[in-house]
Amino acid sequence: MKRTLLAFIRKEFAQVLRDPRMKMMLFVMPMIEMTVFGLALSSEIKNIRLASVHAPSDSAARRLTERFTSSGWFLPVAAEGRAPSDLIVSGAADAVLVFPAEGFARAASRGRGGVQLLVDATSVTRARSVEAYARAVFSAHAAASAGLPRAAAPFSFDVRVIYNPEMESPVFMVPGVMGMIVCLVTIILTSMSLTREREMGTFETIISAPLENREILLGKTVPYIVLGLVNAAIVIAAGYLIFGVPVKGALWRLAAAALAFVVTTVSVGTLISTVSRNQQQAMMGGFIFLFPAVLMSGIMYPVENMPGLLKTVVYINPLYYFTTLLRNILLKGGDPGVFAFDTAALVLMAAATGTLAYKRFRQTLN
Repeated sequence: MKRTLLAFIRKEFAQVLRDPRMKMMLFVMPMIEMTVFGLALSSEIKNIRLASVHAPSDSAARRLTERFTSSGWFLPVAAEGRAPSDLIVSGAADAVLVFPAEGFARAASRGRGGVQLLVDATSVTRARSVEAYARAVFSAHAAASAGLPRAAAPFSFDVRVIYNPEMESPVFMVPGVMGMIVCLVTIILTSMSLTREREMGTFETIISAPLENREILLGKTVPYIVLGLVNAAIVIAAGYLIFGVPVKGALWRLAAAALAFVVTTVSVGTLISTVSRNQQQAMMGGFIFLFPAVLMSGIMYPVENMPGLLKTVVYINPLYYFTTLLRNILLKGGDPGVFAFDTAALVLMAAATGTLAYKRFRQTLN
């Protein structure tokens, strides 16, 4: 019995390590992912894009703005004559300083030196950090300007949190989880579809049918696109009904974003299935894609914290664009520029991965 057990264990090791691609997945990919995540992921909030709206001749407002940008937390963003709310909606700025129209110093001398800070709270953790940083900078500036203790500021500072005023974590997290669930379901199911046919011995029956290559591929992918869209509708409805996530944008934009994303993930899953020989490899390949896609999508960690070189990986991640679209459409109402750019990026990725999957599928049939 002992010899039989050892022989069975030896056989399992040989079966797993026989395929060079499986060796790559087991030993090389974890090291690459560990290196990338060790460099890319950080819980510190930095690189906060700050715009300042004030009169061109307001030197006092410029000095306070310079104190913000010199703190190391904020990056200056040009207001370019745009309304403060437009800067937040379009994603051009994470926070906006709004100074009195009559001039900051003059308003302060009259006891009306209120400065308003608009904060984008679609990311709760980031919004809280922005507010804390801003209060610290403002307090230091007030003390330096008046020579008074930090608690005794001669002018007021008003923080207005928009799009998630209660700063509820579900409102921020649920849209990201929606995208993650849709991505998980579509990629795993699609990646295992062709390999399941091979293992069951029905793949030869399919290719012997009087169908062209593209018709076979469409027959294998269209059902998963439909299932993915149904799944997207279910999770969006659940977020609205269970977690109270608002739906401020147009439903057609949600539908268009979901369609572009699902087609992309189904194409990725099909591509994985064409390079996998069995369901074990397909599932492993699906999770190798999903793990970095989730962690580098902005769902849990701010993308702005990552080094510039690794941001190129983020910008080819379909889950990043879909998460951005969901948060923008559901919470902000859907800025046309953000919608057009992110949807176009998803369409381009769908076309690229779909083309690669089709070429690999033709090679598999041949």
